[in-house]
Amino acid sequence: MDDGVLELRLVVTAPDYDDALRFYRDVLGLPELGAFDDGAGRVSILDAGRATLELSDVPHAEHIDRLEVGRRVAGPIRVAIRVPDARAATDRLVAAGATLVAAPVETPWRSLNSRLEAPAGLQLTLFEELIPELG
Repeated sequence: MDDGVLELRLVVTAPDYDDALRFYRDVLGLPELGAFDDGAGRVSILDAGRATLELSDVPHAEHIDRLEVGRRVAGPIRVAIRVPDARAATDRLVAAGATLVAAPVETPWRSLNSRLEAPAGLQLTLFEELIPELG
């Protein structure tokens, strides 16, 4: 399809750019694809692997919050990041300054999910798939 979408980019404005860059690039491990400073400001583009857009209605968002946290806590945007080891990644990000909202919990669909408040005001779900992918 020649007129389809080629990339999904989540653009985050970080009041403390250096801290956010350190956290997402150096601690979480998102490789830097490019960094630019045009004199008017700085931007870094970090590779987050495959991107998807997950649209949820309010009842489903409330359900996910209850499963992961026990109550409704997320705003309209929550970033979910798949990691190979949710417990280790959660510990690493908390040690680097993220606030633990909820420790890893197994979901009914067999993933291990934790919830964090991260730099630049992002709420993160870290998730580990517990069932090997088919194929």
